[in-house]
Amino acid sequence: MEVDDEVQQETTENAPSNPNAHIIIERNANIISGGNVFYNPVQEFNRDLSISVLNVYFQRLVKERAEKALKQQQRKLKQHQTSENGGDQETKSATLPPSYAAGTKYDDGLRILEALAATGLRSIRYAQEIAGVRQIVANDLSRQAVESINTNVRHNAVEHLIEASHADAMTLMYTSTAPEKRFDAVDLDPYGCPNRFLDGAMQCLGDGGLLLVTATDMAVLAGNAPEACYVKYGSVPLRMKCCHEMALRILLHCIETHANRHGKYIEPLLSVSADFYVRIFVRVFSGQAQCKYSMSKQSWIYQCTGCETFTLQPLGTVRAKSAEQPHLVKFGIPTGPAVNTQCEHCNHRHHLGGPIWSAPIHNTEFVKDLLEAVQSSPLNELGTQRRIVGVLSMVQEELPEVPLYYTPDKLCCVLKLEIVPMLKMRSALLHAGYRVSYSHASKNSLKTDAPPAVLWDILRCWSKRHPVREDRKIPGTPLQAILAKTFSQDYEFDQLHVDANPSSRKKALSRFQENPTPHWGPGTRATIMIGDNKLPKSYRNQNKKQRHKAAQQTTPTDNDLPEQEGNGKSTQEDQQSTKKPKLAPTAS
Repeated sequence: MEVDDEVQQETTENAPSNPNAHIIIERNANIISGGNVFYNPVQEFNRDLSISVLNVYFQRLVKERAEKALKQQQRKLKQHQTSENGGDQETKSATLPPSYAAGTKYDDGLRILEALAATGLRSIRYAQEIAGVRQIVANDLSRQAVESINTNVRHNAVEHLIEASHADAMTLMYTSTAPEKRFDAVDLDPYGCPNRFLDGAMQCLGDGGLLLVTATDMAVLAGNAPEACYVKYGSVPLRMKCCHEMALRILLHCIETHANRHGKYIEPLLSVSADFYVRIFVRVFSGQAQCKYSMSKQSWIYQCTGCETFTLQPLGTVRAKSAEQPHLVKFGIPTGPAVNTQCEHCNHRHHLGGPIWSAPIHNTEFVKDLLEAVQSSPLNELGTQRRIVGVLSMVQEELPEVPLYYTPDKLCCVLKLEIVPMLKMRSALLHAGYRVSYSHASKNSLKTDAPPAVLWDILRCWSKRHPVREDRKIPGTPLQAILAKTFSQDYEFDQLHVDANPSSRKKALSRFQENPTPHWGPGTRATIMIGDNKLPKSYRNQNKKQRHKAAQQTTPTDNDLPEQEGNGKSTQEDQQSTKKPKLAPTAS
C-alpha cells in the first residue's frame, strides 16, 4: 500500500487544555484530536474510494431523476394534448442537467449519515469533496467524540453542511424511518462486525439509497471461527485460499437477508477486499416482486476435504415459463446435493458451507464510470488515486459471473508439483477455450469458467514435464487418486496467449500494495493511530509474561532493598528502552 504521505501531524501550540492534541491533515481537512478518539491513517484509501463512489452515485441519481421528470412531463403532455413545439421546448428544458459543486449546500442534494463518526474526518471530507450535498449527519455515541466533531466542523468551516449528533447509531436510524427523515446514503464503518446496524440502516434509507459498509473482523469471515461467523452473519465460512472473496460474499448475503425482511433487495455496485477489511457499496431498492429473486442469488458451497475443489449449489432456481414470454418466470427449488458422497477427483468427503452471495459482486457499468471519474479532475488529485485506479482496473477485468477462485500454488501443493507459472497456467486455459481472470482480492488468484476437472487435467499434463517422485504417490491421498488418471489432451504452456497478460499488469498499475507502516491494521478503539499514541496497548503487553517472570526471579531481598531502591527506576527504563525499538516505525 502507498504510505499516506499527505497525512501529517503537528502538535498544537495553543491547546493548554489538551497537551496531547494533534492536528491531522488529510487532503483539505484539518482534524484537531486528542489521544482518545479513533483515527487510522491507513484508512485514507477507504475514505478516498468512498468519496469517489458517492460522487459517481450522485451523478447517476441526478440522471435518474431527470429521466423520471421527463417521463412525467411526457405523460402530462399527452394528457393535455399540447402543441408539438411547446412540448419540445418543455422536454428540452427538463433534460438540462443541473451543475453541482463541492462545499455548497443544495436542497436537492444528498442527505448522508455517518453513523460512527469518531473525529468526524470522513464527514468533513465528504462535505469538502462531494458535489451535491444537502446535509451530513455525523453521529457518535461518545460525548468526547461529539465534542471533537463540533470542534473540527468549526475549524474546517463546514457548519452549513454537517450536523453533529450524540446518539446511539441504531436509535438514530430507527427514529429516521419517516419519508422526510430518510437518508440518501448511510455509511457504516464500525470496529469489527457491522451486523447490528444493518436492520436500522435498511429502514432509514430511501428507495435507491446507497449503503456503504465496512467489516474488519476478517478472521471470523475468513473461516477461523465458523461458529462465530454463523452467529454474526448467518453463514458458515470455509477455510479456503479464496477466503477474501468469500468474506465479501458472506457480507453481501447478510445485507441481502436484512433487506428482504423489509421488502427490499440490494444491487452491489462495488465490493472491495483491501488491507485488513472488506468494503461494500450497494444500492437498496424496494420491491416485493424483485425480492423473490434473492433465493436464486444465494448458494451453498461444497468443499472437498482432500483436493479442496469447491462446488456451488444455488438455494433456488429461476426459469422462464415459455420462450415466447421470457419475462414470465417460475421460481423453484433445486434438487441436490450438487456433489456425490465422495469427491469425483480424489474420493474424499466434503465440507458444507454458506450460504453465500453467488451473484455478481460488482456493477460493471458503475465501475466503468467510477474509473473514468477517478482519472479526471477533481478526483485524480486524491492521495491514493494511483491505487484506486489499479484496484478498479482489476475489478473491471474480473469475470463477473464466476464466484470465487483457485490459486495455482495451492493446486500444485495438493499434487506436490513444481508450481506452474501464472502466465503459463492462464495461457493453457485460454488456448483450451476457457475464460480466465485475476481477482482483485489476491495476486495469485485464478478465476475461470473452466470446470475443476479441466484444472486437474492441465496439472496432469504439467506433471509429465515435471514428474512427481514415486514415493509421494501414497495410496489414499488426493495426489495418488488424481495422477492415477491420464490427461485427456495436450495443453499449450509454451506459447503465451495474447490475453494471458492482462492490461492492468502490462501497464504496471498499482494493483497489490505492500503493508504501509508497522502495526497497520484495525487499530485500537478510541486511539489515534499515529505517533507515540499508536498501539499503546501493544507496547504495554509485549513480552508481558516474560517480563513478569523475570521480575519474579530478580525480586530483591529485604537486605538489598535500601541499596536497590534508587536503581529500580533506571532498571525499568532500561528494560523498556530495549523493548521499544522492536516496535518503533522503521524509516522509509
